[in-house]
Amino acid sequence: MDAVTFGVLGPVTAERGGDPLALKGPRHRAVLARLVLARRRTVPVARLVEDLWEAPPPRAVGAVRTFVGDLRRALEPDRAPRAPARLLVTEGPGYALRAAPGAVDAWRFETAVAEADRGPAARAPDRIRAALEEWRGPAYAEFGAARWARGERTRLTELRLRAVERRAELLVDLGRAAEAVPDLDAHLTGHPWREEAWRLLALALYRTGRQGDALAVLRRARARLAGHLGLDPGPRLRRLEAGILAQDPELDPPGAPADAAARLWASATEAYDRTVAAGAHARLESAVGLLRGLAVTGGDGLEAAREHRTTAIEAAEETGDAELTARVIGAYDVPANWTRGDDPEAARRIVEAAERTLAALPPDAAADAARCRLLATVALESRGVRSERGPRAAADAERIARRLDDPALLAFALNGVFMQSCTRAGLAPRRDALGAELVALGTRNGLVNHTVLGHLVRLQARSALADLDAADEHAAAAERLAARHDRPLVAVFTDWYRALRLAVTGSPYGTAAAAYRSAAARLDGAGMPGLERGLLPLALLGLRLAHGRPADVDPGEDWGPYRPWAEPFALLADGRIAEARTALAALPQPPPDLLYEALCCAEAALALRLGDRPALERARERLLPAAGEIAGAGSGLLTFGPVDDWLAEIGRAPAP
Repeated sequence: MDAVTFGVLGPVTAERGGDPLALKGPRHRAVLARLVLARRRTVPVARLVEDLWEAPPPRAVGAVRTFVGDLRRALEPDRAPRAPARLLVTEGPGYALRAAPGAVDAWRFETAVAEADRGPAARAPDRIRAALEEWRGPAYAEFGAARWARGERTRLTELRLRAVERRAELLVDLGRAAEAVPDLDAHLTGHPWREEAWRLLALALYRTGRQGDALAVLRRARARLAGHLGLDPGPRLRRLEAGILAQDPELDPPGAPADAAARLWASATEAYDRTVAAGAHARLESAVGLLRGLAVTGGDGLEAAREHRTTAIEAAEETGDAELTARVIGAYDVPANWTRGDDPEAARRIVEAAERTLAALPPDAAADAARCRLLATVALESRGVRSERGPRAAADAERIARRLDDPALLAFALNGVFMQSCTRAGLAPRRDALGAELVALGTRNGLVNHTVLGHLVRLQARSALADLDAADEHAAAAERLAARHDRPLVAVFTDWYRALRLAVTGSPYGTAAAAYRSAAARLDGAGMPGLERGLLPLALLGLRLAHGRPADVDPGEDWGPYRPWAEPFALLADGRIAEARTALAALPQPPPDLLYEALCCAEAALALRLGDRPALERARERLLPAAGEIAGAGSGLLTFGPVDDWLAEIGRAPAP
């Protein structure tokens, strides 16, 4: 039997083989948390009573023993009656939890951070990032008010903050300052009083050639410290400011290659002056290469890459050189596995520029590679838009790439094909085949980003096909590559997948809902509004419907693009039946993205409540090709339950 693991870096959990154990009520969790905190030492029963109750009831000792008995049955369900416990043991006047050193996330975190500093410096940032990913929320989250947890919560939080700053310091010292900027920015949003973080952010910006931004950061630090704490910046911040103003060579990055890359980034992204001066062509193409690298860091890096990408395309078009513009547009081959765009207006402008450039390219075969990249870009940027152009562009790009036999070109084209593979329900097998080809192609040719994409595509497809064992393997493979190559956005998708897994495997509503909320917290600052907006309320709606609970839609929440499917539920709850019927009739066909089946089920749920036979038939017809699949699970993020259950319920609905 798999060993039991415990989590306290967030809500308190116990799992076996990735499956959560039922821990009953809050006092059971409190006993478990208190024993974890003791680090294998004995906690007397009297201390447990004191920690669990401000005013202990008369039978408090007996209650503690009951809690311990319940926990033992959950932790060691196969233990024979009257056999001694091996994990939660009785010892002297109390109890001890004999968890293995690696069985508690907080202990693993501390060990990994300590070992990172003892190993090779080049590997330390990745080790620390992996350690930080153990965190799912505040330590001992549900016991924030408990006196017994206060000191340990503070200690662990300080360790986490220091680990974030230590990782940033290592990146800056290793000549990878640009990678440190997004994480430091996010870190300071929540912890603006940490002077070392301000210093590191300013230094990282300076080392990427952004002297003005570095000085602006130091001014912000001074204003925060003076305005809220009445303090002047400390000596290290003051020395850094003086050094930046003097352009002190001591502040330069270690080594010329890192310095050259940083300066190039600065000139490429900040100095577009809309001229066609000598060297502008090279600057534009270099800029897009750097933007491509920045995009995979997520957060501010991804947002900055999107913003500067459109600027680069506009500057390229102004040169009047169609081949240069094609290279600038097509060089941004950043893999995408979410079929809804983050910035629809920017995507529209990019598609229009790509179409203009396609029309301007010479018709000869020498331009076929550029033509393929432009077509793939049209397919990618048309994601989630119902039109004939997107699928046609994807098919044309794939045909050209296969003829040219260029692995990188084919990987980019297949990404476009994937983006256009949600035009109807039931296409998970097709996406699974695409993912398999991407994994093989990427592995064979060293295309790391597209190998990761392939694993995430297969994770989504195997989830839809209810093959969670295979989905687990692809999640693990994607995470291994992400840890090795510093791809932080992967964890966003695998966290959501694990929440989906709980929902699919019938975990209690509260457990799955908590996992969804924890996964949603990872989206904050990830730089993916097209994924983030409305996702959590939609996931919880699907969970409630799958559990036979009331929809409980709160129209005040940010439902993003899913609001048309949410508002009729709120109208129904208010008794406004006629308005709900009107809203149901006005629902559009769901967009061609990975949540197509989920939104079809939301429509079916509304139609069932309203007894709307035409809407039910429409939902049945749309869902039928996905029979046997898990509705919504093709997203790899959420589910509305088995499609077959919805089809059966529609079939049982009374005729009008």
